[in-house]
Formats: sequence, structure tokens, C-alpha cells
Amino acid sequence: MDKSRILWRTFSTASTAVSKRNITTATQRPSWTCTNCLRRQQPTTTTRKPTTLLRPQTRSQSTQPGDDPAFTSIIDNPPQLIRSGRRHNKLGLAILAAIPITAFLLGCWQVQRLGWKTELIARFEDRLLKDPLPLPPQIDPAAVKDFDYRRVLARGVWRHDQEMLIGPRVHDGQPGYQVVTPLERRGEFPGNEGNSTVLVSRGWIPKTKAAQALRPEGLPRGVVTVEGLLREPWKKNMFTPDNKPAEGKFYFPDVYEMAAHVGSQPIWVEETMKADLLESYSREDKGVPIGRPPEVNLRNNHGQYIFTWFSLSAATSVMMWMVLRKPASGINRRVRQNKSW
Repeated sequence: MDKSRILWRTFSTASTAVSKRNITTATQRPSWTCTNCLRRQQPTTTTRKPTTLLRPQTRSQSTQPGDDPAFTSIIDNPPQLIRSGRRHNKLGLAILAAIPITAFLLGCWQVQRLGWKTELIARFEDRLLKDPLPLPPQIDPAAVKDFDYRRVLARGVWRHDQEMLIGPRVHDGQPGYQVVTPLERRGEFPGNEGNSTVLVSRGWIPKTKAAQALRPEGLPRGVVTVEGLLREPWKKNMFTPDNKPAEGKFYFPDVYEMAAHVGSQPIWVEETMKADLLESYSREDKGVPIGRPPEVNLRNNHGQYIFTWFSLSAATSVMMWMVLRKPASGINRRVRQNKSW
């Protein structure tokens, strides 16, 4: 009996010790638990005053379309069938069709101009091959057109006191003037009172030699013989300023105005010289006018114009065909379109 009690007490004491050890172990911090986690789990008894950095912030009301209960997206809208490939406006088609037609007509016109310019240059070059023709005592200004680019000879005396400088004129990149001097033909035909004065374009001089005192070698005296080309008067364009004969300023070779200013016939002769580089340099240094070579200097760019206009006509015709070609038929002419959001 005593042994049973002793065993019971021993068992009770051991059970109580184990229970106390388990409770103590449960309250202790495990070795694998994070310190921050334990601090968050422990209730804080102290209250801190809110700082300006920790003030509660109120959210503004959202204005996104999805927050509206009545919002409908583009996916929710039913698509609408429309027909593509509609016909263009008649006015636009007329304008588009007029471009290749107009370009083709301009190309044909340039073909005619090319033939006319080629024939004109050939006629002038044929006149250059003929021997120089002495100028008659009196020249009809209306007949000059039939003798344009005709080589002529004239004898007379220079009227340097009536010299006119047309400019500015550029020669080989240098500014200068075109010297025009009346040639008084008295004495060329003795006993003939009908001798006249003509205007002779002697050539180009540099701007630094404009004053006659700087070019005494370019002012020959006595009777001289001039060989040059008889030229038809030019037509002035709207961009050239008007001449001022009273002030001695000339910007354009207006034959009739210049002839009236010096009292000569409205006949224009361009003095010619053989093209020689050394001779040109020598004349430039001495102030002697550099004459033009006896050749036709008409520009003939009509071949380029023909290519340009016909190319434009062909390109616009292809564009016209691409616009007017028949679109695909059937369901391919219908597309789905949804413009509402």
C-alpha cells in the first residue's frame, strides 16, 4: 500500500514538471522567429501623436470611364457595315483628267517649238557663213528682221562723247559694263547726204575701267572699220528696270530709246572678234572692249521640256488609271466600322 502511494506521487510530480516546462517553452521566443514579426505581434500601449508625414490622405474621386456604371466600351458597340470604293467627285475627276491631257498638249507644243528653234538656228548659222555685207547708206529698221545675225561691215568715226554703258554685266564672274558707242558714218559714201549713224555694241569692259580716262587705248580716233553682226532689237521684260538716259544709266539695250537719245538710226550692230583667251586678257587690262565671237548663242532647251511634259502626262495617266479602276465586288466591298466610343 505504501509502495503504491509512493509511485503515484512520483508520477504526479513528474507530470507537473513536464507541464510547467512546456508552458515556459511556449512563452519563450523561438530561435527561428523574426524580431520584427514579434514586435508587430506585441500590442503597443503607448500612443504617438500623428506627424505631418503620417497624416491620413484622402483619395480623390476617380474620373476614369470604367468607374461610370453606364460606361460602354467600343467592344460593346455593335459594328456598322459601310460600303467602300465609292465613286469620286465628278469635279475632282475632271481636274485629275485635265492634268495628263494638258501635259500631253504642252509636250506636243514643245515638239513644234523644237522644230522651229532648230530651223531658226540653222538659218542663222547659214548667214554666218556668208561674207560680210557692207551696210547701205540708209537702212530700213523693218528689214533688219530678215538680216538678223548677218555679218556686216561699217566704216565711220566713233562718237566717244555719246558713249553709253549698259550694266551691270557679268563676264567670267567679274562685274562690268557693255559699251555702246554711236558710229557716225559720214564720209563713207562721199557726196551722199543720206549717211546715217548706227549703234555699235563694242563689247564688255570691267567695272574698274568704266571711266574713259582709265582706258585711253580703248578709245580709237579717226576712221575705223567695224565688223559685226546685225541684230534685231530685243524685247524688254517686266522685271528689268527702266533706263534713265538723262542720268546716263542704262540697264537694258532699248535700241529705239538709245537711238533717240543720241540721234542715230535704231540699228544695232554687235562688234565681233576671234575667240582668243590671251587677247581677251590683254583687252581687259587695257580697257579695250571684249567683243563677242561670231556665233549663234540661242538656247535650245525644248528637248528637255518635251521629256518633262510627256513624263508628267504618263505619270498622271497611271495615277488616273489607279483611281478609276473597278474595285472588288461582293462582300469585299463592305468593311466594319465603329466610330463611337
